[in-house]
Amino acid sequence: MQGKYRALWLNDDNFLEVIDQRKLPFEYVTKVLKTTDGIVEAIKNMTVRGAGVIGSVAAFGIYTASMEVENLGYEKLKEKAKLIRDSRPTAVNLMWAVDKMMELLKNSTNLVADAKKYAIELNDEEAKESQNIAKHGADIIEEILKKKSKTKINILTHCNAGWLAVIDEGTALAPIYEAQKRGIDVHVWVDETRPRNQGASLTAWELTQSKVNHTIIADNTGGHLMQIGEVDMVITGADRVSANGDVANKIGTYLKALAAKDNGVPFYVAIPASTFDFDIRDGMKEIPIELRSEDEVKYMKGIDASGVVREVLITPKDSPAINYGFDVTPARLITGLITDKGVCKANFSEINKKFKKA
Repeated sequence: MQGKYRALWLNDDNFLEVIDQRKLPFEYVTKVLKTTDGIVEAIKNMTVRGAGVIGSVAAFGIYTASMEVENLGYEKLKEKAKLIRDSRPTAVNLMWAVDKMMELLKNSTNLVADAKKYAIELNDEEAKESQNIAKHGADIIEEILKKKSKTKINILTHCNAGWLAVIDEGTALAPIYEAQKRGIDVHVWVDETRPRNQGASLTAWELTQSKVNHTIIADNTGGHLMQIGEVDMVITGADRVSANGDVANKIGTYLKALAAKDNGVPFYVAIPASTFDFDIRDGMKEIPIELRSEDEVKYMKGIDASGVVREVLITPKDSPAINYGFDVTPARLITGLITDKGVCKANFSEINKKFKKA
């Protein structure tokens, strides 16, 4: 690791370089982010996305900002930090990473060197958490197979929570990669995840790279698959989890949780510790939900018959659209939270015992 991760890395010039996720799955393109403004824009326009990776980029964003204000001191760095912190509202990993970095740098006498060191340490720790999530989640997969006396497992996931979203194995996909390493026969139902299609583009791309058996489905297909017994478990990631276990994740997650509950399908959410927001005790009322451009609903990107990537309008031009980026799944619908410390029930008492007190 040490500053080199799968979705982002410090290049030979010590600038942050990231995969431009907007280009996937049609093109693999990287982008070098040399300024605070560049970091902020990359987060806002979703060059980088995924709760964990946003936090990772934010941490290196403080390092980038420190190079810009090297001789102006901590107070000037605070101004840059606020720009990064305010770039997107829902994923708490972003705020956590900025706040953690600024706390560590408060008494620094060498902002640039210390910011680089702390950003690497923070991200190395996140990567280790991902490895632990993989192991604990794969243990659950093995338990479900044993309980059902099956040799193959069908897992449904929503949006993208692989290594493009959380370094360095992901969250929801991390147990799947680990299960494959253990020789388990895994098949993944991949929700397309409208309107930005992160499942159909990013999750499917990741699984293809790792040769994991998968099938892309329309977002409304999951409930039917559960009814006919074709889903053994659901695993998603999250962008923020409240102190009482409510989960904010990509829009549509709540509907999957309802269908899972009705059909007796285990519904797990895999998260690093940085996704908890202990200041929020009622996720339904308090988690801010990002409202994004209606164009994401009205336009879709793809490759035409001549191999050219194009964006096309799929609705009446004058029809209005609304684009909520996330929804909140109540804790009562969640079987368990898969964390680096093991599986945790989605309730205030267990979350507080396992994480807040620690």
